[in-house]
Amino acid sequence: MIKLVQLEWKKNNIRKYLLGALILAASLCLFLFALAFWGIALDADGTLDAAEGMDIISAPVEMFTNISFLIFTSVMLASFIVSAYKNKTMNLMFSYPIKRQKILASQMIAVWLFNLAALTLTKLLIYTCLSIGAQSMQPAFIIDFDMGDPAFYAQLLIKSAVTVSMGFIALFIGMAMKSSKATIIASFLLIFLTQANIGDISLAGNQIFPIILTVVSFVFAVMSVWNAETKDL
Repeated sequence: MIKLVQLEWKKNNIRKYLLGALILAASLCLFLFALAFWGIALDADGTLDAAEGMDIISAPVEMFTNISFLIFTSVMLASFIVSAYKNKTMNLMFSYPIKRQKILASQMIAVWLFNLAALTLTKLLIYTCLSIGAQSMQPAFIIDFDMGDPAFYAQLLIKSAVTVSMGFIALFIGMAMKSSKATIIASFLLIFLTQANIGDISLAGNQIFPIILTVVSFVFAVMSVWNAETKDL
């Protein structure tokens, strides 16, 4: 499986996605640093222009990084898998003496591992920059994280895994509709579901919802490969 994952990275030119992830990480870091220290989140009277519960710095960090990399994950899944079906290049891959399910699983794992690492490292970069900035500048938000606490890293990794796994739901929809665009549009719908709020109701801070969402995501991942052996291309 490791060799298949490496083959998928090589076949799909992972360097271009690495460059894209680096640009995205740098852009998010600059934007969130400006949001925290350069006053762009403040009203004219100097008060923070943020909804209730969004006055802590981790809230915009988690929101913007999760949104960005959920879309990035969906784009990669669409390119690695859905486009391969549309372009009929999957025909050649399925002619190999390897189970179709294993090929599809390796593609999904390749995307999942890449984006888990990219999202985790991006968050670490942002939190590190914010931590350094807070030592000499007054932040607009409350600094609510402690990079000296091991629980911070465990929570960061878990949240990143939940976000990246949501891409499997978008993948299933894209494969069902045989459309790369549907995969990406589905990721936007997932963003609205997980990040938006109706009045005072929001799923973003719910403690149980991420667990349910992760289970659902992996159910959709299994469903995406379940009938691969008998499904017509």
